[in-house]
Order: sequence, then structure tokens, then C-alpha cells
Amino acid sequence: MASNIATQPATDLPAVPLTLEGFSVLHQMFRFNWEKWRKLEDASRARIAQAASTMFTAAEDAGQTALYSMLGHKGDLMIAHFRDTFDDLNAAELQLNRIEFQEFLEPIHSYVSVIELGLYDSSVKLFRGLMERGVVPLSEEWNKEVQDTLHRQRAAMFPRLYPKIPSSRYLCFYPMDRRRGEDKNWYTLPIEERQRQMEEHGMVGRRYAGKVQQIITGSIGFDDWEWGVDLFADDPLIFKKLIYEMRFDEVSAVYAQFGQFFVGVRLPAEKLLDWTNGTLPKQA
Repeated sequence: MASNIATQPATDLPAVPLTLEGFSVLHQMFRFNWEKWRKLEDASRARIAQAASTMFTAAEDAGQTALYSMLGHKGDLMIAHFRDTFDDLNAAELQLNRIEFQEFLEPIHSYVSVIELGLYDSSVKLFRGLMERGVVPLSEEWNKEVQDTLHRQRAAMFPRLYPKIPSSRYLCFYPMDRRRGEDKNWYTLPIEERQRQMEEHGMVGRRYAGKVQQIITGSIGFDDWEWGVDLFADDPLIFKKLIYEMRFDEVSAVYAQFGQFFVGVRLPAEKLLDWTNGTLPKQA
């Protein structure tokens, strides 16, 4: 009996892989009103910037907020927030809205998501094992096994689900989808085929371990794309090399669609006034 089930096609397995969710994440992109700022007296600029620095520093020290000076025309300032809940993210937005510095910020883009770890390997092994035992999908026994697996994985993956924002010099953020067209549709592939492609994709990323830190966030139901990707590194060329190499993977070459890319240089909150004066701290 078990051998017959083991040879069943992959389409018999449940299609949806298990996922783990952690911090809620908000990216805010702003254009700074330099003309309005230059009209202020030096004392006013110092006072306003200091108040903003003080507000941001507490969250920055906790690894939950980071500021970036953006490159290019897409904006001037990017702020990344990691929080426990969406309520906490909204509180961070409201806190910024209450200070005088906000009067010089024009919102141009934002992105809402949650840190997500996809468990393709664990899902396929668990689903296959349960089916071999004759457990009915979505039955009470099935659901209990799934919850037990998620509980163990969540404990093991806790540092990756609730990380501090890396202190790296550069950030590259972009959203992405998997294709859902008539010709190529990621979501109609059997889960085992998706697992195979994701494993191949992940092997490329592992070759860049120690050079770049990647944080994947899920945004289905929260924003316009399905995932957000944050890449943190001290050498921005790593972004180009990693993303270029990954585009040769089947999962990217055939099924990936990408949104806008946003790149920024880390701006310590205590140096906000220096930034408004046109300077950034040197890289350590």
C-alpha cells in the first residue's frame, strides 16, 4: 500500500507549501523638500533635525528602524521598519507624522509585508510522509501534524523570523511576483517541481553567504506584489552579481517578474542633520 502511494504523481500532494511568518515590515520612500528646508534659519534646521534624530535613534538602537539616503531620482530618503505587528507599524507611521520633520517629507512609495520563510522541503517531506501513512489531507490528524511541524520550525528559525535590521552600509529593496500567465503559471506546477526549482535557486544564494544578507517578506494580500526582497551588503556590487546570477535559474528565468529597485546608503539617525547639509558619514 505504501509503495503505491509513494509513486503517486506529485499533483496528489497539497499545492500550498507551509510558511512561517515573523516581523511585520514597512518600507517608506520619501522625497525631501530641499527648497523649503533651505529657507529655514540654521537654528530651526538644527532643532527639527535633532528632534527627528532623537525619535529615530531609539528604534534604530533596537534594530527595528533604519534610514537610508537613496540613490537616483526615485526618492531621497528610505525608512525601513521591523515591528511585531501591523499595529506597531502604523504607530511608527503616526509617530513620524507628529513631528515637524515630516513637513519636509513627501511620500512617494511604500511597501507593507511580513518576514516569510517558505518551507518547501519540509512541506514535501511532511505531506508525502502523511500520505504514505494514509492520513487524509486536512483531517484532524493531518492538521495536528502540520501544526507540530510549524511549531518546531518556528522555534528553530526564530532568529531569522525576528532579526534586527542589518547594519550593512547598503540596502537594495525590490518587490517581485511569480508568473500567473496562460503560458507559464508558477501556481499550476506540482509542489515537488516548485520545491526542486526553489532548492536550485537557494544554492546560488548560499554561495554569497557572508557577503550579503537577504530577508524575504511576503506581501500577498498586503501590497501590489507577492514578495519583497531586502538585500544588505557592504559592497553594492554584490547586489548586481547575485541578482544577475540568480536570473539564470529556471525559477527566475521562467517564472519571476520584478518591480522597481530601490537602493540606499545607510544613514545613522544621529547624522540626520549632516545629511540635510549634504554629507554622509564615511564607511567604517
